[in-house]
Amino acid sequence: MSLRDAEDLLAARGVVVSYETIRAWVAKFGLQYAKAIRRDRPKVADKWHLDEVALPINGKKYWLWRAVDSKGDVLDILVQSRRNKRAAIRFFRKLFKAFGEPRVIVTDKLRSYGAALKELAPGIEHRSHKGLNNRSEGSHRPTRRREKIMGRFKSPRQAQRFLSVHDQVQTVFRPRRHTLSAAAYRQTRADAHWIWDDITRELKAA
Repeated sequence: MSLRDAEDLLAARGVVVSYETIRAWVAKFGLQYAKAIRRDRPKVADKWHLDEVALPINGKKYWLWRAVDSKGDVLDILVQSRRNKRAAIRFFRKLFKAFGEPRVIVTDKLRSYGAALKELAPGIEHRSHKGLNNRSEGSHRPTRRREKIMGRFKSPRQAQRFLSVHDQVQTVFRPRRHTLSAAAYRQTRADAHWIWDDITRELKAA
């Protein structure tokens, strides 16, 4: 949904606010929700898939780095202006600090990954093969949809802030429905609303 869609839904429920107000709410509270979701998530799998995709912003090419575990859950993202060894090291350090080191990392053929791992964590098994990395490449699709709805991102900072929240919330509210029975999906949906309400109560009490 766009912010204007959210404005219309709230108006139908008697809450009259502008889409700019909703934008301010997202900026103020979104990262807090994402942080709580990331904190309370189950232990991540020990096999990670990493990929990077071009992100045009104001006529300049940036790179969106994304890590996904073998269950398909997005671990984290990082928007950077380069996709060299230094950029790979920066992303790996961010991931290792949050989740520790995995057993296996799967990437495409970009050599920056191998060079960074050789320096940071040579003991991790690194599988570099384009055909093995479909899980991570597929995780970029929701970003492309949001990018189109939003008329592209306005700055690297905005993209980083928005996608850091969007990916974590999507993990909760967009389970892989095709892998679930109807009953399991309904239970997962109910669990998602319970998680959201619990975080809301926690933030209100803070």
